[in-house]
Amino acid sequence: MLAERTGPIQGPLLGYEGFTAFLLEATFFGVMLLGRDRAPPWFYFFSCCMVSLGTMLSSFWILCNNSWMQVPLGHVIVDGKFVPADWWAIVSGPIVRVRWPHMLLAAFLTTGMSIIATGAWYLLRGRQLAEARVMLRWGIALVAAIIPVQMFFGHVTGLYVLNYQPAKFAAIEARWTTQQPASEVLIAIPDPWTQRNLLAIEVPKLGSFIASGNWDAKEIGLEAYRPEDRPPVLIPFFGFRLMVGMGLIMLAVSWFGVWLRWRGKLDSTRWFLWAALLSFPTGFVAVLAGWFTAEVGRQPWVVYGLLRTKDAVTPSLATGDVVFSLLAYVAVYAVIYSFGFYYIYRLLRDGPAAAEEGRGDSTLARVPAVAMRTPPMIGG
Repeated sequence: MLAERTGPIQGPLLGYEGFTAFLLEATFFGVMLLGRDRAPPWFYFFSCCMVSLGTMLSSFWILCNNSWMQVPLGHVIVDGKFVPADWWAIVSGPIVRVRWPHMLLAAFLTTGMSIIATGAWYLLRGRQLAEARVMLRWGIALVAAIIPVQMFFGHVTGLYVLNYQPAKFAAIEARWTTQQPASEVLIAIPDPWTQRNLLAIEVPKLGSFIASGNWDAKEIGLEAYRPEDRPPVLIPFFGFRLMVGMGLIMLAVSWFGVWLRWRGKLDSTRWFLWAALLSFPTGFVAVLAGWFTAEVGRQPWVVYGLLRTKDAVTPSLATGDVVFSLLAYVAVYAVIYSFGFYYIYRLLRDGPAAAEEGRGDSTLARVPAVAMRTPPMIGG
């Protein structure tokens, strides 16, 4: 039903992703993966840039699609189907202009934290010292510069949720009742059965200021919405705080690293190197937590305010079909990620100097063999 009702909008958007992003990535991904010691340096660098551009284009079309589902704009309803009336509003509306940069910056931060952790790992092991210092310093500089911008876009994203999806905003805040002024719940255990927060740590009036810029503003609670229109609370509440927590860790690691670099102690402060190494999952966790917050928080709608999730299910679809397809996806991705993690581990183990040592026994020299054993990686 979802494809039938929303296909005129979602179909072209996914098609644009395939034509612009997938084809660009597929064309140059093989060169990036296999051609470091085979292609001229300038062409190898160009291929890496094209793969990066392809992934950014892919994220753009995905965010256009998802943003339309979050806040439907630029459409008309004809015979029960959503038909595009203004493509410009769909692909460049105010929600896309906020959410796409937020996602891009999250991807850059995730990459930056991985580079920081890799440099710290080599320094702790006393290997590849020159390359490790470059990775650590440039990674810290990148994250330190981006994280304040990301926090700004995160705040603007929160404002769009407040204005267009107030029920989701109330769920994120675990605000069961309307408050004036509204407190900010830093942490608690929301109880959806009794509709109250257990062991709550709150800051009076801060919720009003964060949402409206006014210490005494009225903030709407979940009680203002019919029970069937309320989203779940637990996942958005904890997902949002987990995302913010990961962001604060990235802020602390990068800015403290800049301070250590300024003091000339970055390479020798081993406890910080361990902290930098252990912080590598923060970007991944933040991205996943943010998406869980966004998608669970928009329930019970698949197209917000217009099409409920229960009404978008294919009527003929049986529970067994869903379970089978889910398990198939899990199995396929388990194989892909297992080979991917193993391949990345081999690259990290051999280190960047392996590229300069010739084919020999380095992982880079054996990439074709690894790739032939793992064809799903190229398609993924």
